[in-house]
Amino acid sequence: MKQHKKQLSCIALAISTALCNTAVAGEADSTADKTAGLEVIEVTARKTTESLQTVPVAVTSIGSAELAENGISVMTEVQRFSPNTTLQTSRGTNSTLTAFIRGVGQQDPLWGYEPGVGIYVDDVYMARPQGAVIDLLDVERIEVLRGPQGTLYGKNTIGGAVKYVTKPMSGDLQFNIEGTLGSYSQKDLKITGQVPLIEDKLYLGFGHAELNRDGFGEYLISALDGQDKENYNKDLSASRLTLEFRPSDDLFFRLAWDKTDDDSNAKGGYRLLPSLLTDAPVPDSVYDSYTSMPTWNTLELEGISFVADWQASDNLSLKYVASSRESYSDTNIDFDNTPLDIFDVPAFYDDENTSHELQANFTGEGYNIVGGLYYYDGESCGHFDAILGFLGRAAFGVPGLTREVTGCNNSESTAAYVQSSIDITEHLSVTVGARYTKEEKEAYVNNGLWFDNVYPEDGWIPGYERGAATFPQVLGTDTDGDGVLDAPKSEDWSRFTPRLGVEYQIDDKTMVFASYSQGFKSGIFNPRATINEDAANPEIVDSFEIGIKKDWDETLRTNITLFSLDHKDRQYITVTPDPDDFTVLNQNLGNIKGSTVKGLEAEITWVATENFTVDVAYGFLDGEIEDDPTIATPLVGLSNTPDNTLSISGNYNLDTEFGYFVINAGYYYRDDYLLFEDSDLLKQDGYGTVNASINWESMEGNWYAGLHAKNLTDKEYMVGGYNFVGVDDNGDYVPGLGGDNTLIAYYGDPRTVHLTVGYRF
Repeated sequence: MKQHKKQLSCIALAISTALCNTAVAGEADSTADKTAGLEVIEVTARKTTESLQTVPVAVTSIGSAELAENGISVMTEVQRFSPNTTLQTSRGTNSTLTAFIRGVGQQDPLWGYEPGVGIYVDDVYMARPQGAVIDLLDVERIEVLRGPQGTLYGKNTIGGAVKYVTKPMSGDLQFNIEGTLGSYSQKDLKITGQVPLIEDKLYLGFGHAELNRDGFGEYLISALDGQDKENYNKDLSASRLTLEFRPSDDLFFRLAWDKTDDDSNAKGGYRLLPSLLTDAPVPDSVYDSYTSMPTWNTLELEGISFVADWQASDNLSLKYVASSRESYSDTNIDFDNTPLDIFDVPAFYDDENTSHELQANFTGEGYNIVGGLYYYDGESCGHFDAILGFLGRAAFGVPGLTREVTGCNNSESTAAYVQSSIDITEHLSVTVGARYTKEEKEAYVNNGLWFDNVYPEDGWIPGYERGAATFPQVLGTDTDGDGVLDAPKSEDWSRFTPRLGVEYQIDDKTMVFASYSQGFKSGIFNPRATINEDAANPEIVDSFEIGIKKDWDETLRTNITLFSLDHKDRQYITVTPDPDDFTVLNQNLGNIKGSTVKGLEAEITWVATENFTVDVAYGFLDGEIEDDPTIATPLVGLSNTPDNTLSISGNYNLDTEFGYFVINAGYYYRDDYLLFEDSDLLKQDGYGTVNASINWESMEGNWYAGLHAKNLTDKEYMVGGYNFVGVDDNGDYVPGLGGDNTLIAYYGDPRTVHLTVGYRF
């Protein structure tokens, strides 16, 4: 494996030396013209329209045509197009996102934890990873912005940002219906369209999807009768409504609503070790599991947004974006994945947030300025019961044992930003930007122990009713001095985050650039607190990039970026057993020194012939966590961050008397990576997947179809897990919390094939 890594590293250096370019792609508009092979794409990565090859921002943009031709139906699948990027479905559910870019992200999806990669839907920030695995409906493009985006995009984008952009309306009467049949009884139906209510003025757009699939596996043993035993199934519906109004050429309004209901089962994990306490051997299939809990899971997402865009003059435009979003999820996570209540965690999460942004864009003679004001107000609450029923009965002779935790983390953020690109000479320009962010948070946590099995809702488990326990508040403020915490704990932080760049346009096809940017992730309170602890400090990322971009001729484009980032004061939870009470696992939130990452990203497009195109996306990084004496368990390495990622794909277009065909195939490789930073027990070896598609469109353009095969070699690869097991000096496993060998993995999709047929007018 070490030799293989060296070979890939040498490939990276060879590419950078031979092709001399930088991985910069912009936030692509729908405007893309074909000129002698290569696309000329207009981008808005700096919130103003520019040419792709002159924008010094590392972004991968995947348009609607490319998404459809590759049969991509969910946001996580775009990770293979973006170097040094991880977008995967988290453990326990089908809708929770694990996102890492350049080694920066969020491992734990509990309420109150801030992500390191920002997720946006039409410029609206999605604050929580629950529900962030978005199914694609009426999408125009998806963009992955790599590196800190702290100036224009704000807090919690210290690793980067992922943006979902829906299709704009043309104003014509349109209707599209498509159905999909595939492996594991996949049955999908999508309906989209638009209706002009007032010609050239007012349009109504709509979309609805019903997405269903049987499980990749099943629950082999369940302690509950009558439960749906499908594992890794899908049962989701999504809807969108959009109203656009253009009263004049320089004024535009849009009101949008979306709603998603996901009733897919909770995912059961694969036991890598047989249970010591009950009948739960290692299953034959990585998609099979056991459970002592209900298998149902519920996620509800709903949001509304409003956009007003005014072209005040030839030089000045003003834009206002407002949104209100809420989400609610009930989930049943069986950590031990046995039919015994060794370590069960039923939970629910409840989030609400509103945001407002006012943006101005001015273009002058040889310069442009983008500036704005931003406000965000969010409430994130949750409740989970860590049920150690077997331990309670064995150790205390009581009916069960539950550690119950509830609480809220509320956040209010205000910011002002400005960025300007200034031409010094005909070839030389500089970019200067800054953002000032002020963040205020308040939080409380109730944490207590109950000698019974209790659940967030009565009747989940037959025979059990919620106990009359009152759990003390452990995180808060004693406002009246009586020694009782009676108010949320609060703290505020502020940060000035700059950006500085220099660009030199050697000729009309070659640009070199260098930039420095800083990202800010605010401090947080521990949602699992067992004591009245202080908040963790903010995280800061300083990033440097250099590169050169070039269209060598009309058929070859090479984009390569070299980068280095310093991730300071990383927020980290220290987990230690309570010396006085073995039923308590203290989880104290603090900061460690940080980590450093250096790397390279290359994106290459070669138009080999008029009909055949080859795309390559390669990422290499070398990451290291600094030693920190405050951590009892030494950290092994960055989680969810392979040293090498590589994507090679070919696309062939064929024009026949029977219609237009697009045939593509691709290979995607991810080097080995850890799922957790403090242990190598859950380590995924390097693997590669092969995908292939054939697409057809009728001569009239109204009928279309696509046959898509994914993971053709049926590779098994881990995307999440739980580790509650130790290893002694002899290399033998030692039971962890709950008294069992709990080492659990969740896996990506197996080989699937599906056929999509659609009609539009």
